Amino acid sequence: MAGYIFTLDSFDSLLEIINNGIYSTNLKIPLKDAWGIHHEGTFADYLSMSEGDNVYFFIKRKIYGVGKLKNIAGDCKLLNFPDADIPRSKEFQELQDQMILNKTEFNLGNRFLCTFEGAPHFYKQGIDMDDVLESNPRAFKMLRVLWKLSFIKIDDIENKALLDVILKMNESKMFNQENIFDTSILLHDRVRALYSERYKVTSGNILEFASDGDFIKHEMAIEAGIISYIKNNRNGEFGHWDYLTHQVVASPFKPVDYMDKMDVFGYKFIPNFNTVSKYLVIEIKKDSATVDVIHQIMKYVDWVNQEYTYGDYDMIEAFVVAKDFPLEVIELKKLIGKRVFTKGRRPPKTGEWFNLKLLKYSFNKQLKKLQFEEVK
Repeated sequence: MAGYIFTLDSFDSLLEIINNGIYSTNLKIPLKDAWGIHHEGTFADYLSMSEGDNVYFFIKRKIYGVGKLKNIAGDCKLLNFPDADIPRSKEFQELQDQMILNKTEFNLGNRFLCTFEGAPHFYKQGIDMDDVLESNPRAFKMLRVLWKLSFIKIDDIENKALLDVILKMNESKMFNQENIFDTSILLHDRVRALYSERYKVTSGNILEFASDGDFIKHEMAIEAGIISYIKNNRNGEFGHWDYLTHQVVASPFKPVDYMDKMDVFGYKFIPNFNTVSKYLVIEIKKDSATVDVIHQIMKYVDWVNQEYTYGDYDMIEAFVVAKDFPLEVIELKKLIGKRVFTKGRRPPKTGEWFNLKLLKYSFNKQLKKLQFEEVK
């Protein structure tokens, strides 16, 4: 399973969040009726959440765990109040009775939230970041680039490495109540009491407030829309994927602000097994594509091959999503959107990879959804 590491600014916040079994990023509400790109990125992270994903907290160099996301009512991710995904603010007194987190006006900035429980418990003995990284150096990728983010998502391999070190460090006191944070079910009960379809998390309003006709003005909003589309359309244009995330590092380690990042990344398992069978990489352009995007997506294909599939290009599925594709882009894709590789040893076999697809997007205002059309 995957995991999420949430960053906090105080130990009091850690105590309160673990006790409540609810985490919510507090957002500054924009003055205009539009979400910022950083808001859309946060929403995309929530949209990728699934029940069973592990939960950890990072504060003052230490990581605390461990929990897992839980569907309390309908889903493990919810709006804090109806229409919380609309970039407008109402009076606290008007909304208080409808809000899940409703202690003060500060909670008006809590728009999305996720619900979780201990798995088996959250332990008071946190693990220093250096100790975590040294416990399994090859496993950690995203944790090494945790920088200026409210939280990050980690894949199955990285999650298992983090889970392992936390459990090992707490093994002798795993069921000692003095080493376990207190928890309460009161807010989970409030979720159950308030829940209706109006608390459901979708990408609809995120896309609508970033739209101009059938055009989306921010690529981050498209990322959110694609993640939502894939999770809700197993037989859609992208197919089914068990793990989905966005903004994944795709370059050697260097200052974080200069790292290349894949817009959307994922993988799927062989059914009924924990063996990865395919990897997904998507590059997004909100405008009409240029020839540069073909070179860019192929760079990411080579990166995934180098870091994840170890020479087996057959395990990679790649997409470019854009508003339109000029003929020169289509022709370049046919020319260089492929790879020749050797698979196997005795006997060696030469294979050819050409699993790159071009998809035109459009926003359907009536349905509040992205729609896709393959360009061949």
